[in-house]
Amino acid sequence: MTAAGGVALRVVIADDQALVRTGFRMILAADGIDVVAEAADGAEAVAAVRRTRPDVVLMDVRMPEMNGIEATREITAAGGGARVLILTTYDLDHYVYAALTAGASGFLLKDVTPERLTASVRLVQAGDALLAPAITRRLIERFAPRDEARPAVHRDLSRLTPRELEVLGLLATGLSNAELADRLTLSAATVKTHVARILSKLDLRDRVQAVVLAYETGLVSAGRGPSGSADSGR
Repeated sequence: MTAAGGVALRVVIADDQALVRTGFRMILAADGIDVVAEAADGAEAVAAVRRTRPDVVLMDVRMPEMNGIEATREITAAGGGARVLILTTYDLDHYVYAALTAGASGFLLKDVTPERLTASVRLVQAGDALLAPAITRRLIERFAPRDEARPAVHRDLSRLTPRELEVLGLLATGLSNAELADRLTLSAATVKTHVARILSKLDLRDRVQAVVLAYETGLVSAGRGPSGSADSGR
């Protein structure tokens, strides 16, 4: 199986345990996914991404020299198009939240099944986020800083129309596109267009980053819905 355009999907595996890297490489290769490089720490991962320009990076968090969070930040900031999947042991590890804010497109538990691993890599390569917004919200509510003095809405959100702000606020509460359509009495296609425009205007990779931004800007607060949106009845 190949990525879009008939080109093999290219992956870099970054983990300080050689056995983990070997196991993941074998699983991915068996499904036709090309592992173009391995890295034992974050610095090696950054160098490997620059050298091989992969589609997806499987990134461990706790590694020597440079951890996975810093490596993720450098990789996503470089703008090469590689999407990062975080490998973690615990689904509510505060490192996962830090990695999501650094630009990761989702996370996988290290005990992931072979089928789930390959499907997840393909999903992220296709441009989707590998994390339900509701799970992202749970992470953010637990680990995001709670600074009541910060501005209610970040200036970047001024790029959005009132409807797009409403969609973003509801998206951050964990609603799917179908649920958004039902709540706002819109077609699924219209909601999909709104979400795409939000991501484009705010220069976000996926829905995970949109949820993170909604909380970090104060558009949505932990324990409360979107400011003036969820209860607007529109």
